[in-house]
Amino acid sequence: MLTQAMAQPDVETSVEVTERLAPLCRVVCHDDPVTTMDFVVHVFMEHFRMTYDRAIERMMDVHKSGASVIAHYPKSMAEKRVQRAKGYARANGFPLTFSIEDEA
Repeated sequence: MLTQAMAQPDVETSVEVTERLAPLCRVVCHDDPVTTMDFVVHVFMEHFRMTYDRAIERMMDVHKSGASVIAHYPKSMAEKRVQRAKGYARANGFPLTFSIEDEA
C-alpha cells in the first residue's frame, strides 16, 4: 500500500496574550482619639497581614499625619479587608475608620 505524505503549508501563527491586572486601590486609615495604638497595630497585623514592625510604622504614620495609606489592593480585596477590619473594631468598641481611594 502506497501512502502519500500530505504537504503542510508554511503558516506562521502567533498568539499574543495580554494579561491585565486589576487596578489597585489605596487603603487609608484615619486617626481618631479613641482607638488605642495597640489595637490599631493588632488590626493591621490581623486584617492587613503586616509584620509587627511594619504595623508599628504604619500606625505611627496614621497617628502623626491624621490619615495614612496603609496598603494597596485590588478594589474587591480592599473592600473585603476594610469591611472586616471595621466590623472587628466596632465589635470591640472602637471607631477605627478606613477609606478606599482609586489609584491616580
